Amino acid sequence: MTAGQGKLSTFDLTNLVVGSIIGADIYIATAIGSRLIGPASLLVWIAAGAVALTIALSFAYCVMLLPKVGGPYAYVGAAAGPFAGFMAGWALLLAEWFSLSVFPVAFAQYFTALVPGVDQLGQVGLKALFIGIVVAINIIGIKAAGRANDVLTIIKLSPLVLIILGGLVYAALQPAAAASNFVPFLTGGPAEVGQALVLIFWAFAGFELSTLPADMAERPERSIPKAIGIGMLIVTAFYLLTNLAVVASLDQPTLVASSSPLMDAAAVMFSSLGGAASLVVVFIGAAALLSILGADESGMLGTSRLAYAMSLEGHLPHSLARLHPRFKTPYLSIIALGLTAFIASLAGGIPALINSAVLLLGLVYLATYISAMVLLRRDPERSAALRGKRIVPAAGAVLSALLIALISTDVLLIGLALLAVGIPVYTLLSPKKELTEMKEIFLSREERGRWAHHQSERFLALPLHRIETYLNRRKNI
Repeated sequence: MTAGQGKLSTFDLTNLVVGSIIGADIYIATAIGSRLIGPASLLVWIAAGAVALTIALSFAYCVMLLPKVGGPYAYVGAAAGPFAGFMAGWALLLAEWFSLSVFPVAFAQYFTALVPGVDQLGQVGLKALFIGIVVAINIIGIKAAGRANDVLTIIKLSPLVLIILGGLVYAALQPAAAASNFVPFLTGGPAEVGQALVLIFWAFAGFELSTLPADMAERPERSIPKAIGIGMLIVTAFYLLTNLAVVASLDQPTLVASSSPLMDAAAVMFSSLGGAASLVVVFIGAAALLSILGADESGMLGTSRLAYAMSLEGHLPHSLARLHPRFKTPYLSIIALGLTAFIASLAGGIPALINSAVLLLGLVYLATYISAMVLLRRDPERSAALRGKRIVPAAGAVLSALLIALISTDVLLIGLALLAVGIPVYTLLSPKKELTEMKEIFLSREERGRWAHHQSERFLALPLHRIETYLNRRKNI
């Protein structure tokens, strides 16, 4: 659906769910749990999908009960005041910033797997180049459109389809070798299982930046939960099949040591092709680099939107809302996010960055549910009508608290310290006057429609979008 057209259907909303979640995370998170607990991580992928489904439904429940444009900090601000709202927005901004910092690290890993011999200084240069490209794309505002976008998406998705099909064929032709890779099935204890759940959950996050728009949906009380359920099933199945293929094709020592498991798995799966196998490996590595670049570009777009929105609210310096005179993008927000994400990518590895992101997301989710319940209590009529229907947000709150509890103490302390930095930012740097006129434009239905359309054309969501377009054309014939 393009901006300005009719209501979002269940298909549109499902597409939006898939587009908001799946990006290059699959290239990064594949086998990340296997290094901790072995093949049992496949069960954790299912469990993480169930946790994400519950939390996403809880988020959508809040939106449907109390429609508030502006996301989590709008709920928290309405329930506990502007400072609390700012802290929720600050936590979400930090969480998305940590996620942005993961991708330069992953890019350097895959590039080094393709071009061995890159030293430590060279990897720093790769991360800087990566961030520079992402910042430039977001400032200029260039977007692949039409058939060009289709081609890019096919290039990104084809390797994953190859991996899934290749893994199934490999397991069928080499059943003994594939079966041996599942033994031992569980290699870690409860602590490692908890850590695997946190790391894998990160691959399912994304809905918090594009909360499904209830006011733009057909029969939102039915279509939104249905779309979230279907979308999460699609995402979970896609993730699970990819990981199953990788685990089946690689022995555990190789998998644990691999920094590019999809490429290593492809080398085993397609070894019977001889020299052509190396071409498949290169294709998968190149697609991984392209996907990681595209995912961080999209992530930067969403995170800069959040910083821009907070500036319009008067919660961050107004300079961050300044638009480029030519490209009309919030270039100072983009540059600030890029520079700081580059620094974070130098300071932390992928597990630490993901743990930090999940910690802050968990705090945001928990604060959102509590605030929604507080707001309902202030509305006795609505609260009475919904009595007995709060089990979903209650479950979301419990699972969010569980994610927080699984974070290690050192990461918890660092995350809370960064969260505390928001206090002087709000007190000393943030102007208290909203940019009212610009805020109204930013939160307009047309602008939100454009954002929804952008999300619906990301990665795995694009084929769904094209299917919908084709079906609609067939109806009109």
